[in-house]
Amino acid sequence: MRTPFVAGNWKMNMLQSTGVELAKALAAVKPAGQVEVAVCPPFVYLASVKQAINSSHVKLGAQNVYFEAKGAFTGEISCEMLKDVGCEYVILGHSERRHILGENDKMINAKVKAAIGAGLKPILCVGELLEERDANKTESVIETQLTGGLEGLTADQLKTLVIAYEPVWAIGTGRTASPEQAQDVHQFIRNWLTGKFGNGFAQSVRIQYGGSVKGDNAEQLMSKPDVDGALVGGASLKADDFLKIIDGALAAKK
Repeated sequence: MRTPFVAGNWKMNMLQSTGVELAKALAAVKPAGQVEVAVCPPFVYLASVKQAINSSHVKLGAQNVYFEAKGAFTGEISCEMLKDVGCEYVILGHSERRHILGENDKMINAKVKAAIGAGLKPILCVGELLEERDANKTESVIETQLTGGLEGLTADQLKTLVIAYEPVWAIGTGRTASPEQAQDVHQFIRNWLTGKFGNGFAQSVRIQYGGSVKGDNAEQLMSKPDVDGALVGGASLKADDFLKIIDGALAAKK
């Protein structure tokens, strides 16, 4: 059985004091059952948050990384730098990086390869725009993103891969894919992975849902057989809200 995985993407939020306070609050509450928890603060607070969660069950992730190992790349962060401050996970291909900052599948693929090569666990985000869903292009968009993002990689290389399905129309809008809509796309992703890498691999990969996940809808979403957790935005910025989502994951997978 796949272990549920709930990760908080803080995006460009928090200051050091509030981030550390939040991290300490999460670290103090050990989930009653088996669920993996991670927080992904802004780069400048990674070290402080790592210190706050040190020796706890909470894992550390970053929101992005560059694909080069080092060099004259002003403003960028390397995989080794992330590992040096204690990161285990890194979010790649988030819709805000795709649609606001112009990242394409080729660049995201280079980042996935770099992360895996450095021993980081990639959380690869995929998802469609509202107009793409309305045009019944959801599956073709997801397939293109998966094909491009995972090009040239083998099942053995991808054994730590996590995929996050985030319908762009549900991120920060208050709209959420219904549990049935989420399951349909998660099942499509798992079927695609089966065709590409085999059933054994596909059944081992955790697929998170992201898009206005809250305490009051988390259990319903994660009760679906192919929804293995959540990548949480706004609701990860307050300990009580985030802990309710973790509780929802536990209840859903009992």
